[in-house]
Amino acid sequence: MADADDPSLDARLSALLKRHGDALETTFVLDARETAQLRYGDLGGVIASRRAQLTAWGIGPGSRVGLLFASPVSFVGWFLAGLHAGVWVAPLDPTNARNAPEATDHRAHALTLSAIVSDLAGPSVTTTRWFVAPVVDEPGAPVAEVAGGGVLLASSGSTGTPKVMALAKEQLLTNARLIAENHQLTAQDRGFNALPWWHVNAEVVGVLATLYAGATLIVAERFHRTNFWQAAGDHGVTWINAVPAMIARLLPLREGERVPEGLRFVRSASAPLAPNLLRAFEAATGVEVIESYGMTEAASQICANPVGGARTIGSVGRPIGVEVRVVRPSAALASPSERADVGLVEIKGPTVITSYESPGYDDRFDDEGWLRTGDVGYFDDDGFLYLVGRSDDVINRGGEKVYPQEIENVLIGVEGLERVVVIGEADDVFGQVPVAYLEVQAEIRRDDLELDVVLSSVRSALTTQLTKPYRPATLKVVDEIPTASTGKVRKGLVRSGDVHVVRVEHL
Repeated sequence: MADADDPSLDARLSALLKRHGDALETTFVLDARETAQLRYGDLGGVIASRRAQLTAWGIGPGSRVGLLFASPVSFVGWFLAGLHAGVWVAPLDPTNARNAPEATDHRAHALTLSAIVSDLAGPSVTTTRWFVAPVVDEPGAPVAEVAGGGVLLASSGSTGTPKVMALAKEQLLTNARLIAENHQLTAQDRGFNALPWWHVNAEVVGVLATLYAGATLIVAERFHRTNFWQAAGDHGVTWINAVPAMIARLLPLREGERVPEGLRFVRSASAPLAPNLLRAFEAATGVEVIESYGMTEAASQICANPVGGARTIGSVGRPIGVEVRVVRPSAALASPSERADVGLVEIKGPTVITSYESPGYDDRFDDEGWLRTGDVGYFDDDGFLYLVGRSDDVINRGGEKVYPQEIENVLIGVEGLERVVVIGEADDVFGQVPVAYLEVQAEIRRDDLELDVVLSSVRSALTTQLTKPYRPATLKVVDEIPTASTGKVRKGLVRSGDVHVVRVEHL
């Protein structure tokens, strides 16, 4: 029997596949529509056959290969096969390949991929070799894991140069173990994931943590609000891997909807979760929300609240397997009235990268290897971390530092608002002032009287819950606030004016 504490993929597979009884029949990954599944008993053969196909294509240890899959179940099989073979795999966005192939070309070039394996019908990328994945798997004998390899990911940097990150297999598996242990995942758990597969969260929190626990993961190409709770109940879901945008859309419960009795918790990540949204969700559903904090650079999770333990609402939890410190800058964030313990969040540890592959980001690391996350926050006396915003989002209003997230947390609770984002804009008197962009629900936005009611509620919330420096100088109602695939607001597009403003009110 393989050591259950051994984080290597081969050891985990060996331990799981040697279980007696019905373990081999247990479903590892199941498509939410029940059109495809991958059982633990089939996993070894699937990995072996796909590794053999990679070898036939000339893709071996150390190769840099894109995975471009519309089917989540197919993606998981090729993802694990690539890791097992010591390949550097780069999950890619299939919607780009269909709708904007030049974006896939750009990403493939940035990641210096030598090949792309896909289940799409034909090639739409010109910079690399393209292989269409076989539909039918040939049986294969189990093969030993190859050392090395991992995941390649790229995100847009503030300078416009993509930040390319290489996360070693050991880092991914170590964090998967930490996540599974913190969330108390067991073989009886059935998770649900509709987050995109080209982001580290779904790969580590979804796939690898489930594998570590020997549990089951229900997967969907994207989140569907209609009949969500019915589907969750039908599949016996015990936990949900979510982002705040999903949590917001699940409220209010619609007529006849019931939350599954076996649902233990909802995990929130990828963007700030407003405390009033967390409270509203828990009050409506009776289900605990576990807020967490992560980054691609840290193989996903950095901090998390405990499941069934002492949480602190508004906090992202305590560090797990990672060193976290808050560094007080000499002047950048200082102001007489703000908390003395607020500073820049830095991280270091076995799951954290020590450099970027892309040039131009060396200043993100200090001489001791601490990574400057760009987040601003503070610790309470019990070691819980609170985030108040990004360092480049802080608004300097006449010397008073204003954190947009604290304003957004107030506004997101106003009924009728779909999304909110606060940014700093130039002002002749104060230098900068906060401005709130409001995406109002479409049916309300089209009715002037109903829109007046929502804006009145916004003004009331601002005046009763915030001091004057924190109250936005202007409210701008827009058709839509741009978001990324995880629901995170794309503030850069808002700052550049890439939104359609339909109404402006000055406060």
